[in-house]
Amino acid sequence: MKLYHFPLSGNAHKVRLLLSMLELPHELEVPTAGAHKSPAFLALNPFGQVPVLIDGEVVIRDSQAILAYLGQRYGGDSWWPQEPARMARVVAWLTTAATEVAQGPALLRLHHKFGRTIDLAAAQARTLALLAVLDAQLKAQRWLLSGAQPTVADLAVYPYVALAPEGQFDLEPYPAVRAWLGRLQALPGHLDMPGTWKP
Repeated sequence: MKLYHFPLSGNAHKVRLLLSMLELPHELEVPTAGAHKSPAFLALNPFGQVPVLIDGEVVIRDSQAILAYLGQRYGGDSWWPQEPARMARVVAWLTTAATEVAQGPALLRLHHKFGRTIDLAAAQARTLALLAVLDAQLKAQRWLLSGAQPTVADLAVYPYVALAPEGQFDLEPYPAVRAWLGRLQALPGHLDMPGTWKP
């Protein structure tokens, strides 16, 4: 198994986390010198983006899709629930990661850490709305889905929320979110990433 990634990509980090937590042997490769825009890489992902996972003959692009694949193939019911209603709730959080998280805290980090021009007010408003929902949800339960264990939903949302300080967003007003981040960071197989919030 091989994962193409960038070390500072939160989307790649969520895949690295699941690979580590599932104890799946894998090789990491960082495309250098623009190799992610080369014809060979574009054959794997025509958008020229990481992460990309290769598992035997299977090639999967997009972090949410990779989490779904790994969770279902290797994680069992605890990581990828088979009961339809719970599975649907996981998918809803994967969509949240690709929308509200990507357009909120991830964009704020792109702006403040990497200098990307964005609609700053819109990204701040999305982040405020997202964190309010997360904090309310996590006051009532330990994970994004009720139950004793996390699912891929938690890993999908986690990195860019944990990296919110790099987007100059203060997590202090969100105690339930901070407790959830601490629980995730205490899991066996957790991998640290520079810039993440720490308890």
